[in-house]
Amino acid sequence: MKIQEVLTSKVKEAVLAIYKVELPTVEFQPTRKDFEGDITAVIFPMLRFVKGNPVQIGQEIGAFLEREVDVVSGFNVVKGFLNIVINDSFYLDFFNGIKDEKDFGITAPSNDAVMVEYSSPNTNKPLHLGHIRNNLLGYSVAEILKASGKKVYKTQIINDRGIHICKSMLAWQKFGAGETPQSTGLKGDKLVGNYYVAFDKAYKEEIAQMVTNGTEKKVAEKEAPILLEAQQMLQKWEAGDAEVVALWKKMNGWVYDGFDITYKNLGVDFDKFYYESDTYLLGKDVVADGIEKGVFYKKEDGSVWIDLTDEGLDEKIVLRSDGTAVYMTQDIGTAIQRVKDYPDINGMVYTVGNEQDYHFKVLFLILKKLGFSWAEKLYHLSYGMVDLPSGKMKSREGTVVDADDLMEDMTQTAANISKELGKLEDYSTQEKQELYKMIGLGALKYYILKVDPKKRILFNPEESVDFQGNTGPFIQYTYARIQSILRKADDTNIVRSSAVETPELHPKEKELIKQIQLFPETIQLAAENYSPALIANYTYDLVKEFNSFYQQISILGETDEQKKILRVQLSQKVGEVIRSAFGLLGISVPQRM
Repeated sequence: MKIQEVLTSKVKEAVLAIYKVELPTVEFQPTRKDFEGDITAVIFPMLRFVKGNPVQIGQEIGAFLEREVDVVSGFNVVKGFLNIVINDSFYLDFFNGIKDEKDFGITAPSNDAVMVEYSSPNTNKPLHLGHIRNNLLGYSVAEILKASGKKVYKTQIINDRGIHICKSMLAWQKFGAGETPQSTGLKGDKLVGNYYVAFDKAYKEEIAQMVTNGTEKKVAEKEAPILLEAQQMLQKWEAGDAEVVALWKKMNGWVYDGFDITYKNLGVDFDKFYYESDTYLLGKDVVADGIEKGVFYKKEDGSVWIDLTDEGLDEKIVLRSDGTAVYMTQDIGTAIQRVKDYPDINGMVYTVGNEQDYHFKVLFLILKKLGFSWAEKLYHLSYGMVDLPSGKMKSREGTVVDADDLMEDMTQTAANISKELGKLEDYSTQEKQELYKMIGLGALKYYILKVDPKKRILFNPEESVDFQGNTGPFIQYTYARIQSILRKADDTNIVRSSAVETPELHPKEKELIKQIQLFPETIQLAAENYSPALIANYTYDLVKEFNSFYQQISILGETDEQKKILRVQLSQKVGEVIRSAFGLLGISVPQRM
């Protein structure tokens, strides 16, 4: 049983015995570093039920706990805070109980299934820095939910149709001269993205020429010949024109091959792909059914709407007057289709930028009104933009930060900094390259994931690869240090598996065990809040605690054999927790560094 559960019961018992009052809850917090104690009961909330001086109340409850609870060895009261000292034996028993658990903190999977959607790119350009944050968040949240005991399906919907796709296709027809990824040596998504930029350039040139010839700019923007051609191409695609559909399949195939390489390098994966070209009509039947139920209503022009003004939103169109679907129609149908495909899911997480906050409020509300019980468990994992010191990115102008280029740059940045530190003289060229990639990607992922998803990020590549402070490389370096300790321990035949019996713990040992103890509840908390940042910052706190332990007490130089074994075991467990926590963030850890 957790110490907080034991103390909650006993504090309630104390209040009932002393004050004849039943206390509904007890609030605890970690004891501040400048006071003696391991856990603190907050007295102030009790004053609604128990009248009196908070210091005196704390003293009386503390005396009861010291007398009645075996693991409580002392207490002190500071104003309205009862600081409780827990016996070393409690922490040692806990540690001996979990030190050999290989999956400590990880909950076995249940039948409670959830689907996590992330990435969801367009097939007219490569993945960029914004997609990196999306993928890292979605993948990590999926892994955290899995570790918390849920069954998880990872998915994405690929936006593979529409005018933006036709713009790349038309530009390739006009300017491509038959180029292919093979003939150019470019990844397919990069090649297609180049033609999206080429379209925009030609479009702007045509507008400028039309304006010069006397056309109003707004008219020119609507009637530029290349735009009209793209619109005609979209109409042909929707009509199933064989030539246009063949070109669409070919160029999308190039893009998918390119995406696969990027996903593999980034270390993310998916269980199921959905394509907008398959799903954009899915919601039309649902809308028709919703009209009969009175959820939707039809206007005089034939368009179909839903009135959400009573819920503080507005009226939202779900079908155009010509009967064509809008994005909302598609998303309604896709959600329903996913539940049909995976009947065991009772919730979905949509990893989409915060510019779509309103869209998802409307979507979730519509699905509830349509009577789907699982709609209560839909969650929009809304996140802020990622900026660089160089400013905002624009895909059509070719100023985005390409995901592949960024990963390559991070590897090179890690290489440059590692060379300056001069730590890798005995590594082979291949070993160095693998380590640079591990450090570079670890730096990138940690820098992005340590920030609360809702916050906007200014990403600084140099700062992220710092080997000091709250960074991925700092934590990776600590993990490598622990592996070095364990190798030396094995060389001197220190037994790592036996239970340790020692009369007392060093304060640094105790603090480290307390930090390890928090890992399971941190996973659950991160899952409840869909927040990889909680895992990232927990890991940093654990590493800080380990480094303080490492610097202040001897591990392998300890003369007392029991203490030496305990300290090696503690080091091993910290390493295992770091590896497990970083695995939830999609970050690898090195054996040496």
